[in-house]
Amino acid sequence: METPSFTFRLERIRSLRERAEATAQEDLAHELRLRLRGEAMLLDATQAASAATQTGRNAVTSVSSGTDLIAAQAYMERAERARREAALDLDRRDVEVAARRVALQAAARDRQVLDKLKQRQHATHNAEWARRAQGALDEVALSVHRRGQVAA
Repeated sequence: METPSFTFRLERIRSLRERAEATAQEDLAHELRLRLRGEAMLLDATQAASAATQTGRNAVTSVSSGTDLIAAQAYMERAERARREAALDLDRRDVEVAARRVALQAAARDRQVLDKLKQRQHATHNAEWARRAQGALDEVALSVHRRGQVAA
């Protein structure tokens, strides 16, 4: 008795879920790249703010005009504002990365559910055909046994 091949009726949906998971992985990778870029921008902004602060200190300690002091103060404020904006941007990136991780986990869970269902249905299919094959073998053995009984 030949066993027919197993077909999973929800294969299209399972493949859609696999693609959704792959897309979620790509989205997470993209957000992680943006976050790394944000970290670099924050580091640059922090260094620029430190340099601006040092420039402001140098302007105060050296003999400077009021205009130089005002310019140094404006430079320090601009640099500090840029640092704060970079920190806020990095925080937003962290939130976005966390959201993408949650989306990836949900997509993976959805795919795994269908994978487990497919495995269970495949195992049920194999067990059913093994049972049928065993029944056919039992019938053959019983008919051989009966022929032996009749011949004797």
